[in-house]
Amino acid sequence: MIDTEVKIDIQLTENYRLSEIEINNVPFGRVFSDHMFIAEYDSNGWGNAKIIPHQRLLVNPASHGLNYGQSLFEGMKAYKGQNGEPQLFRPLDNHKRLCKTAKRMCMPEIPEELFMSALNELVGLDRDWIPDQEGSALYLRPLYFADDDYIGVKASNKFKFIIITCPVGPYYAEPVNVLVSIKYIRACKGGMGQYKAAGNYAPTLLPAKEANEKGYHNMLWMNAENPKLLEEIGTMNVFVVIGDEVITPILNGNILEGITRNSILQLLKDRDYNVSERELSIDEVAEAYHNGNLKEAFGAGTAASITHIAKIGYNGKDIILPPIEDRPISNMLADVLCKIKTSREPDPHGWVYKIPL
Repeated sequence: MIDTEVKIDIQLTENYRLSEIEINNVPFGRVFSDHMFIAEYDSNGWGNAKIIPHQRLLVNPASHGLNYGQSLFEGMKAYKGQNGEPQLFRPLDNHKRLCKTAKRMCMPEIPEELFMSALNELVGLDRDWIPDQEGSALYLRPLYFADDDYIGVKASNKFKFIIITCPVGPYYAEPVNVLVSIKYIRACKGGMGQYKAAGNYAPTLLPAKEANEKGYHNMLWMNAENPKLLEEIGTMNVFVVIGDEVITPILNGNILEGITRNSILQLLKDRDYNVSERELSIDEVAEAYHNGNLKEAFGAGTAASITHIAKIGYNGKDIILPPIEDRPISNMLADVLCKIKTSREPDPHGWVYKIPL
């Protein structure tokens, strides 16, 4: 059983593949580094923590995670500091959010010591997989799921916690077009919208596919009770700049509390911007557009970083955003965040965590 002293067995791969990979030119989420972390939970608590070569899992088709969706994940990135040392961005916030989701999913919390020890060992071991190119990183996917082998709807007693990693460039290669969701909803009051549950994502795939067929990259999800109110984009939180006000929808139980979102809010407050977390209607956005007062719109998330929105589709018409070069706020935020994550700018809030080597 793992307590404060976390012992992780390490089995090194015999097939190092880094020399075969063009690490600064890989598709997002398709190429994986040499090793993965895995730990198990049963009636004795957490144990059997190990790092092994990246490989497929053997899963019983009766697995509770497969049948009933008792599964969650997180998204993180590792970067290189000024001297090439590996470092993470706000990992304890990821751990806090993971545990919040686990509680809602009737899953035991993962101890902070286990979570951080796993990251230290895995990222330290595969640190050469962190790309050097601007805008690239080593993406980290903590995955946590039920692993009891039985058919029956009740909380599992066995679980697996896994971390895999992959070198990535930008999630979106260009500014995105988003389509206001009229037909579908993503989340509702009392539901799972604020949690990083795996089951939140599959229902969004059909709406996204239909949006793609119309020339949009993703959906802009609206509130279930008031379908005029913006909530989030399928892969990102959303920000809009109207006049001198930077607005993001207020957390209402439907919206994921993004770590990049929280960082942006803090950076804007540090710089005395007029920033608001409040209800924002699509009609207010459309009116600002027609009045020439809509200055910027962008998405924010770990995978997507800061992604400019080129246009918003609503009621058969497009709201066109200004050229990228005319967006001082989102361009500033993208630059500052990138520099903090790679230690090229001071880190006044202590967000950067350096992997001990």
